[in-house]
Amino acid sequence: MKKYIFFIATLCLIITSCTLDKTDYEAEINTEVTEYFEFEEALTISSATYKVSIETLNASFFKGYNEIHLKIIDTQTNESVKGLPITFLPILTDANGNKSSCPHLYNLEYNEEEAYYKGYVVFTSESDTTNNWQLYIDLQDEEVNTLNEVITVESQTNMNLNMTAFTGNDDEQYFIALIAPQSPGVSENDLVAGIYKYNQPTTSEGEFPDLSQYSYSKVEGYTLYLDPRMPEPSMGNHSSPNNQDLTQGEDGLYYGVVNYTMTGNWTLNFIFKNENGELIKGTEVSTDFTPGIEGEKSELYIDILF
Repeated sequence: MKKYIFFIATLCLIITSCTLDKTDYEAEINTEVTEYFEFEEALTISSATYKVSIETLNASFFKGYNEIHLKIIDTQTNESVKGLPITFLPILTDANGNKSSCPHLYNLEYNEEEAYYKGYVVFTSESDTTNNWQLYIDLQDEEVNTLNEVITVESQTNMNLNMTAFTGNDDEQYFIALIAPQSPGVSENDLVAGIYKYNQPTTSEGEFPDLSQYSYSKVEGYTLYLDPRMPEPSMGNHSSPNNQDLTQGEDGLYYGVVNYTMTGNWTLNFIFKNENGELIKGTEVSTDFTPGIEGEKSELYIDILF
C-alpha cells in the first residue's frame, strides 16, 4: 500500500512539473507574431545634392537580417537617380570608441523594374547607451557624395528571426541569420537563412572608413545540417520527421525544411560543414526521449518560438 501511495505521489509530481513547464512557454506563445510584407520608409538622409530614402519591413531596423531598399532623388532636378554606383557600410562604435561592422552588401544592386537599390544588413546587436550604429552611404557620379546618419537598431522580438555569431574550428568568424518563416505553422516549413563570414583584413587600417577592415561575404557551398528538437523538460527532447538540411540556393541564401509538429519552444540544432565535408562547428545531440529533463543542445544552435 505504501508503495502504491508513493507511486501516485510521484506521478502527481511529474504531471504537475510538466504542466508548469508547459504553462511557462504557452504563456509566451500567446504573443501574436506579426508578418510584414510591405517595405516602408525607415530613414531619410539628405545632402545638398541627394535625398536617400531607406525602406525596410515594418519601417525599422532590427537585430538580425534586414533587407533594405534605397530610393534616391536628385534634389536639383527632383528626379529619381538610376544606376549610379552606390555603396552601403554600417559601422558600430562601442563605448571605448572601437569600430566594427556586420554582414552587409557593400555594392548595392539596382532593380530597374522596381526603381530602387537593393541590399541587406545583418545587425549583430541592438543600439543602446554604449553601442552606436551609423550608416555610411557613398554615391559615385562625377565625384563621390558621402552621406551618413546615426540609426537605432531595435531588438528582434520575433524569435523565428533569431541569429547567432560564432568562431569556427578554422578560426574564422561566421554569422547565421534566420530569414523565413516569419510565422511558422504546425507543418513542414520552408526554412531560409543567410550565412556570412568576416573577411580578415590583410592590410593595416587606412583612412576611416576603410572597407578592407569591414568586409564580409556570403559563405559559398557549405551545408548546415539540421536537427530540430523541443528542449522543454515536458517535451522530452521531442523531434520531428521530414526535415531537410540547408544548402545554398542560386541567390546565395540557404534553404531547407523544418517540420514543427506542435507550437512551443524549439531549438534548431546545427552541424556546419564546408564544401569538403570538414566540420566548422556543431555537435550531434542525443536522440533519446528524456521526459522531465531539459533537452541537450548542439554547440551550434538557434532557439525559436511560435
